[in-house]
Amino acid sequence: MARENIIYGVHPIIEALKSGKTIEKILLQTNISNDAIRSVKEELRTSGQYAKIQYVPIEKLNSLARGGNHQGVVAIASLVEYKELEEVVEQSMEKGENPFIVMLDHVTDVRNLGAIARTCECAGVTCLIVPEEGSAGINEDAVKTSAGALLRLPICKIKNVKTALNYLKQCGLKIFAASEKANYVYSDQNFTEPSLIIMGAEDKGISKEALKMSDELIKIPIIGNIESLNVSVAAGVIIYEVVRQRNIK
Repeated sequence: MARENIIYGVHPIIEALKSGKTIEKILLQTNISNDAIRSVKEELRTSGQYAKIQYVPIEKLNSLARGGNHQGVVAIASLVEYKELEEVVEQSMEKGENPFIVMLDHVTDVRNLGAIARTCECAGVTCLIVPEEGSAGINEDAVKTSAGALLRLPICKIKNVKTALNYLKQCGLKIFAASEKANYVYSDQNFTEPSLIIMGAEDKGISKEALKMSDELIKIPIIGNIESLNVSVAAGVIIYEVVRQRNIK
C-alpha cells in the first residue's frame, strides 16, 4: 500500500478531514473506544464524507503505521482527486462535446472497478461515477488494474444516486441501465446522443431506484449456460458499442 495515502494518529486524521482530504477507509483498533476515537468519528460525520469504518487487530495498525504512534486509528486516503459531476458535465458541454458517462451502481470489487476505468479511459468516456456508499475504494490494486486510467479519467463520487440521475436527465442525457431482465438488446439502441450507461453490482445488479429512473433497460444476449458476464466485460461490450455508433456518425 502506498505510504503517501496512509495517515495515522488521531490529530493527523482529524486535520486531514478538516482540510477536505478524501478518506476512503478508517481502521480502528478492535475493542477501542475513547474520547479521541469518538472525536475522529465526529469529524468524519461533520465533514460529510462517507468512509467505511472497520475494526482490525492492533497488529494490522502497527504494520500500516510501521511503528508510528497510531493511537488505535489509521486512515486510508484516496489515491485520486475526485471531480464534481456538475463541473465535469458543464465543461464537456461548453466544449461542444457529446457527453458519454458511465456509472457504477455499488460495484465493490476493486479489480472490476479498475478494469472498467481502463476501458472508459480508452473509449474517451467523459467521466466515471461511483456512489460514496457501498462502492469499491480506489486503492493500489484498482489503480494497477486500470493501468493508471484512474489517475487520468475524471472520477465523480456522488452522495445520492437519485439526485445525480435527476441532474443528468435535466442536462439532456438519456439513461441506459444494463440488466439481465431487459427486453431490449444493447446494440439496438441509439447511443449517438448524450448518454449515461449504468452498470450494476456483481451480485445484485442495479438498484431498484436506479432502474426506475432509467429511460431504457438494455441487455447483452447470453447464448451459453452461464447466466451473466463479469461486470467489467459487460461494460466493455456496451461502451465500445457506443464508440462504434459515434464513429459511424
